Amino acid sequence: MKVWISKLLDFLKKEWLLIVSFAGLAYTSLLIKKFPTFSFNDLEILYILLILFIVIKGIENSGLFSKISRVIGGIKNVPLILILSTFFISMFVTNDVALIIMVPLTMKLKIKRRDIIVILEAVAANAGSSFTPFGNPQNLYLYWYYGLDPVEFFRVMAPFSGTFLILLILASFLIKNNNIQDVPIKKDDSKINSTVFVYLPFLLIFILAILRVLPIIVGPIIVLYSIIFDRKSLKIDYALLITFLCFFGASNNLKILLNDELLLHSKHIFLLSGITSQIMSNVPAALLISKITTKWEALLWGVSVGGFGSIIGSLANLIAYRLYNTGKTKEETGTLKFTLEFLTIGFIAFFIGVGLFIILKDLVKYF
Repeated sequence: MKVWISKLLDFLKKEWLLIVSFAGLAYTSLLIKKFPTFSFNDLEILYILLILFIVIKGIENSGLFSKISRVIGGIKNVPLILILSTFFISMFVTNDVALIIMVPLTMKLKIKRRDIIVILEAVAANAGSSFTPFGNPQNLYLYWYYGLDPVEFFRVMAPFSGTFLILLILASFLIKNNNIQDVPIKKDDSKINSTVFVYLPFLLIFILAILRVLPIIVGPIIVLYSIIFDRKSLKIDYALLITFLCFFGASNNLKILLNDELLLHSKHIFLLSGITSQIMSNVPAALLISKITTKWEALLWGVSVGGFGSIIGSLANLIAYRLYNTGKTKEETGTLKFTLEFLTIGFIAFFIGVGLFIILKDLVKYF
């Protein structure tokens, strides 16, 4: 009985977002008294996420990420390298994957203030991933939902990511990094599987498909390869995909409940999406608010800024928070103190983002 209860609690703790999203879907469906509906665009987003998850899992299994992480570990000025690597890696493999790669490496290095470095890595992952349409789930969704032009997307998000890149570089120089020791490399640890030469081209091809340079129907080729030759790459986060499906349905239901009224003021959209992200994370916030506004620029900025702040502002925050607490030593910052540090730095970044939006809104026309 105790084992069963323990497993149930572990499931609730791990898949709380899935449970909340399903409950939201069921509740809103009861309110409108009809089964949820899903648009072709919703299903297309799920298809894109599925292919990307498979490709990233294939690259991760090849050992390429581990090899890159170990090379970084042997370089001087480790805090700067770790934070910048997280920033730039997140642009291509999503903020979640970037932290899954970089935080364990950070926790293996004998370096002072690993707590602050991990928190800044979380900020870097959220800021860096915001620059590209495929850097995080909400970007991918909004890019595809609004049918955005890649150049326009980069132009709108460049001030956001660029500003935080400069701030992160300055912050990294304030961290004392004495007592650095290289990560011990075990036998065969540095080997890279030949599948990397398959999945890297797959990643490039599918990124071009997302950018509408190639047809999006190239995806089934990747799935077919994985089914026949590399089934390990199919072990992806299906719970997250189901969570997205639930949020799509709940968002469509809410749109009906709101009588299709659009929110037109960009400042309201920005603040609503930023604050909503603090409560339910920025991915569902993007799904929800996109249904009631045409102001994609303000929404994109809002959910990007909303990734800072609370620990649940972004799923990437939860990953960094959990990996630090499970990997820290007894002598390092305790859970309570780390939580306060995480929230303090997170909300500093949040309010910087809010101030940056207000300044830019008065200077440029695209908001």
